[in-house]
Amino acid sequence: MTAKKFSHKSFRETLSQFATGVTVITTVDAGDASPVGITVNSFNSVSIDPPLILWSLAKDALSLATFQQAEFFNVHILGHDQEDISTRFARRQHNKFDGTGFYPGLNNIPVLENYAALLECRTRNQYDGGDHIIFVGHVLAHHHTATDPLLFHQGRYTNIRPRTTD
Repeated sequence: MTAKKFSHKSFRETLSQFATGVTVITTVDAGDASPVGITVNSFNSVSIDPPLILWSLAKDALSLATFQQAEFFNVHILGHDQEDISTRFARRQHNKFDGTGFYPGLNNIPVLENYAALLECRTRNQYDGGDHIIFVGHVLAHHHTATDPLLFHQGRYTNIRPRTTD
């Protein structure tokens, strides 16, 4: 039997079967203290005690150096009605915060005004992860709302469809 050539496109399609939440990660630039943010769906919990989370960022991301130098960052789990915020922070532009409501959180890291959940973190570790860098954060503070999360599945946004029980 001949082995098939590995297809990155097919691999991406396979991974798209896993529904994920959508987050915006924020920090400040160490040089000029300007706010920096990016949309990320590679987010996961790691540990309850100590409270650790992880996320990853592509090595070709414009904001990679900023996040690698950042001591602190915030994870905003977006609500079901925040596709516009997700799209805004996913774009390669420098004015992502213009017209977006935010305020300084712990350690002056930007907090978006609206979210389903917020985790304020200190960078604990960074690891090479192929074409990404994996960031592990120690959660310093957290908050959640009753808002349903925004989900991403098969390359598009989707919503939770609660199961009915009898």
